[in-house]
Amino acid sequence: MHVNMIPQELIRKKRDGGTLSDEELAFIVEGIATGGLSDGQIAAFAMAVFFRDLSGPERVALTGAMTRSGLVLEWDDGPVLDKHSTGGVGDKVSLLLAPILAACGAKVPMISGRGLGHTGGTLDKLDSIPGYKTAPDLALLRATVADAGCAIIGQTPDLAPADRRFYALRDATATVESIPLIVGSILSKKLAAGLDALVMDVKAGSGAFLPERERSAELARAIVAVARGNGLACEALLTDMDQVLGRTAGNAVEVREAVGAIAHPRGAEPRLIEVTLALCATLLRLGGVHATDEEARAAAGEALTSGAAAERFGAMSRALGGPADIVDDPDRHLPRAPHALEVFPEEAGHVRAIAVRDVGVAVLELGGGRLREDQGIDHAVGLVDVAGLGEEVGHGARPLAVVHAADAASAERAADRLRAAFTVGDPPAELPALTEAVA
Repeated sequence: MHVNMIPQELIRKKRDGGTLSDEELAFIVEGIATGGLSDGQIAAFAMAVFFRDLSGPERVALTGAMTRSGLVLEWDDGPVLDKHSTGGVGDKVSLLLAPILAACGAKVPMISGRGLGHTGGTLDKLDSIPGYKTAPDLALLRATVADAGCAIIGQTPDLAPADRRFYALRDATATVESIPLIVGSILSKKLAAGLDALVMDVKAGSGAFLPERERSAELARAIVAVARGNGLACEALLTDMDQVLGRTAGNAVEVREAVGAIAHPRGAEPRLIEVTLALCATLLRLGGVHATDEEARAAAGEALTSGAAAERFGAMSRALGGPADIVDDPDRHLPRAPHALEVFPEEAGHVRAIAVRDVGVAVLELGGGRLREDQGIDHAVGLVDVAGLGEEVGHGARPLAVVHAADAASAERAADRLRAAFTVGDPPAELPALTEAVA
């Protein structure tokens, strides 16, 4: 099929700044998926792309080839909608968004990931629900989407298999932070899920994967362009990660907050609800469920406040092996750490700035994330009651956060890191924009 193609010559071509054809990129992706390219050749290709970039057409072709490296799902009815977040601290939006969309009549086969670096992963959060299968077979995925309207799961071996090998080698060779390769990794899995529309939640700020706002916007524009180039309706929102999203960061603690927000939305942290509804509105409009963002947002809000979304979350949990009453009685099922410690600043004042990445690292060090890929995690540990920008903190006011830890020593270490992460003084002159459409 590709008898005239030699891997090292294609690597050389890209290394020297040449442009690869659709067929050449398909050959490389096939070699990644089937073993036709060695680990060294894949790593060299990744490094060549890292330094030389890919053109717009190359990005579209690479992503399309990665999508077709495995099964591409098809659905009988729809619209089939999903969102992807670039990762943040306390970002539990998926846990609300999927059941809200399902309650609005969409199908949501959401392929999610595990924690990466200082950011938490949706699958790690769901693993804190006893019995919940984050790695079902395709038959169970289809059955769950048919029953509940949504299923939040991990990547199955059948979907975009080239990405799994490619990503592992990128991770090991310091080539993760390449925009065309990030785009290919994200979109190949989403396109393989058979979507009709996708919204990208691209984080910007101190806790984001790409902290610089313009770099985040560049990634957002690249994803939208490549998605549309592969026939997928897509828009992106930049959302704030200069503070923790919601009041919790961890695994079980975030599930507890999310199901609390689904069950009692009027008592939920307002920024979490605002970001969730903005993303829902964009998707419902993109998928043709509603004509305008205003109509779509009203429908999403009604799905949340009426209890319809809560029913969908419970149905999803039940279908995937978890408890059906997880929304009604989360404390019966979710683990809780044995040690809690309120953390106060050395001097009272208002939260002026937060090094959100360091807040995520505090959760990591508590055991709520992986220092190595083969490590297990402690689903019970984390942070609750986390303060936001502009809020008054100190003895007599609110704490910076409450640490949930396995023991007193690890709680004290987390407390020291949190005090260093929060700048306390006069209130900030203005708060960062919560959501921003990407042009």
